[in-house]
Amino acid sequence: MLAFTFPGQGSQRPGMGRPWVDHDSWELVDEASEVAERDVGALLLDAEAEELKDTRNAQLTTFVSSLMVLDAVERLGIEANVCAGHSLGEYTALAATGSLGFEEGVVLVSERAAAMHDAGATRVGTMAAVLGLDDDQVEVACHLADADVWVANFNAPGQVVIAGEPAAVDKAGAHAKDLGAKRIMPLQVSGAFHTTFMSAARDRLRDAIAVADIRDADIPVVSNVDAKPHHRGVDWGPLLSAQLSSPVRWKHCLQTMSTQGVTDFAELGPGGVLTGMAKRSVDGARTISVATPDDLDKLLTWIAGETAAPAPEMEGEHLFVAERVVVSPAAGIFSPAPIEPGAVIQVGTVLGQVGEHEVRSPFQGALQNYIAVDTERVTSRQPIAWLRTS
Repeated sequence: MLAFTFPGQGSQRPGMGRPWVDHDSWELVDEASEVAERDVGALLLDAEAEELKDTRNAQLTTFVSSLMVLDAVERLGIEANVCAGHSLGEYTALAATGSLGFEEGVVLVSERAAAMHDAGATRVGTMAAVLGLDDDQVEVACHLADADVWVANFNAPGQVVIAGEPAAVDKAGAHAKDLGAKRIMPLQVSGAFHTTFMSAARDRLRDAIAVADIRDADIPVVSNVDAKPHHRGVDWGPLLSAQLSSPVRWKHCLQTMSTQGVTDFAELGPGGVLTGMAKRSVDGARTISVATPDDLDKLLTWIAGETAAPAPEMEGEHLFVAERVVVSPAAGIFSPAPIEPGAVIQVGTVLGQVGEHEVRSPFQGALQNYIAVDTERVTSRQPIAWLRTS
């Protein structure tokens, strides 16, 4: 089983949109700019780190760029069995499953970011990562501080984030060091997210969530609040509201997906930090980070069950992988089209049927052979055929 995971605020990088400018999926950026009435493209291309650090810019650009990556991945015919996102990424996950429309998502994320920015300006707070200490000991350190500081993120074993009033965070960090923490790393954020400092933002966000009309979906999203999968749209109003002022249980989300059979975790969007968390939280997890168009070839190789090897270098040029794998869009009985191996096919050529779903090639190339056989029961994203593109 495959999970798509989506990063949160802090994953944004200057120039993260540049590799995508000439890709078809860039059209989502233009759509987002119209809905948000802001030049999202300029933020993705030209904004400096300090400008992107602003919560109102960080959340919108991360949401849009992650969905741009998702759009490119879906054009390859790859779909997930379950989705999850870290903090802001939970909104991306809801949009990925169809629970939240794209335009609705842009509006909701913009309102969330503005609410969190204003709450941070009203009640000054900060966050810090505590590395190398068990979860319960980090909580003990917060209690020993005897001030306004709490655990905000359970990211992975030995990686917990605390948040609260700046002096209280410093005190808790000192106690954590005494308890054995290897390192305390201050985070460059504008507020104490996922604590009671965000109560004002939570109250403001409730109305925006109600307007968004979150729907039921076939693919579940695992919630940061309770680390459980949810299909029903009605569940998400309380969950998204609670998420602002309760800890992100990301480690628990990953472990929930693992217990349900997920073995493969593909992080879609800028950064790549969630990939490391999955490796630390789930024994034997297969992971990959997809952030640029160049990563799409690696994803296809990874989906086929192989490890992408570095391309051998030759003087003055590089050799690139010429094989492409076409995967099933759904689960069901496969019936191949009458196409002989060696035939050259175009983008969109129907290679067969899986139940009622057509298997269309996202590539142009010569069909080398079918991987699935006639009447075989296949699963979603199972390799169906392979092509040679050059």
